[in-house]
Amino acid sequence: MFDSLSDRLQGIVSELRGHGRLSDEDIDRAMREIRLALLEADVNFKVVRDFIAHVKERAKGAEVMESLTPAQQVVKVVHDELAALMGSSDSRLAFASKPPTIILMAGLQGSGKTTACAKLATFLKKDGKQPVLIAADVYRPAAIDQLVTLAGRVEVPVYAPGADVDPVRIARDGVRFAADRGDVAIIDTAGRLHIDEELMGELVRIRDAVKPHNVLLVVDAMTGQDAVNAADEFRQQVELDGVILTKLDGDARGGAALSVRAVTGKPIKFVSNGEKLADFEYFHPDRMASRILGMGDVLTLIEKAEATVDAKQAAAMEEKLRKASFTLDDMLDQLKQVRKMGPLSGILGMLPGVPGMKGLKDAQIDEKQLDRVEALILSMTPEERRHPEIIDGSRRQRIARGSGMKVQDVNGLLKQHREMQKLMKQLSSGRMPKLGFPGMGG
Repeated sequence: MFDSLSDRLQGIVSELRGHGRLSDEDIDRAMREIRLALLEADVNFKVVRDFIAHVKERAKGAEVMESLTPAQQVVKVVHDELAALMGSSDSRLAFASKPPTIILMAGLQGSGKTTACAKLATFLKKDGKQPVLIAADVYRPAAIDQLVTLAGRVEVPVYAPGADVDPVRIARDGVRFAADRGDVAIIDTAGRLHIDEELMGELVRIRDAVKPHNVLLVVDAMTGQDAVNAADEFRQQVELDGVILTKLDGDARGGAALSVRAVTGKPIKFVSNGEKLADFEYFHPDRMASRILGMGDVLTLIEKAEATVDAKQAAAMEEKLRKASFTLDDMLDQLKQVRKMGPLSGILGMLPGVPGMKGLKDAQIDEKQLDRVEALILSMTPEERRHPEIIDGSRRQRIARGSGMKVQDVNGLLKQHREMQKLMKQLSSGRMPKLGFPGMGG
């Protein structure tokens, strides 16, 4: 979503770094470019005006102009102000001292609210909570069926008495249902195509009936400033506690994410960045600012690794690294572990410097290539995976036929494995190898 803005800002930053010392004219020119970049990203114009004023004031202050590295200081200022624009620090949910914690989900129709309920339940379940879903959207066709289906996938209880029951009663009875079966009640409410008195009136009645600990507005980040305006309307009428941004993996310009906190005064608590139920996480403004400026996001990468990588397998792999024994089975295991962390393009985007690296910036990473590698390895016998040196010409032809690939593909995989073994031997002997990205021209 932030690719275009990120490219523009990184270009401005690179130009600043080309100057040993910065003049007022250099900073003014950079501020003009940043203003245009933000406006093109569909950031609210009032937010842009205030942001530029804050950055310009700090950029022309002593912390920058008297620094030995003024360009780096400007980058720091822009980073700090971007993070502050989106909320400074991450905002967590409020949990009740006496369960259940009640979370009221609101939003316009089409924002992804029902799916967000299931994603939030998945997230909380991983955190050791016992969420219960409550189907109080009785107007949208199939909304109740959708929530019941999603609850089955997440394996959490769901309260869904039907479309002919009053939503306020469903919410109230659903909270009692949740108290007996879990510790968090997530209420899916009705949406509308637009904000109207009926929608707001029902939300207020549900809020007054169940007294939620968190009122979260689900906002489609793809709708830009419309999303921000809708969030402000909800805030005025329903007293929001925070926002969930969905479809952050889309190709919109990102203005909603940068504007919603400043316009509404309410923090972005969660973001949904994919179609899978696990693609849901707390929103970290400082990390997002780093990613926009091409600084990577190592903390999120570490968290993803900790959540997906099996600790026992990691320990076993460390031992193999020490002994420099790396079979094709190990290669397949590592491939599966990495794929659990999400698309490779997303992982590379979290590494510092990689987003702007020449050759990688516009690289089209073929995720299907990983499927082909897996198919090749699975077409081998256990003995061949442990001892690939026994794979002769006839075996290569059999493996190629079994995987639906060509002999050249088998040769390429075996060459890659030899290179990885060589890398392991260098690491185990304490030497630092030259690193490259296989399949990307080094």
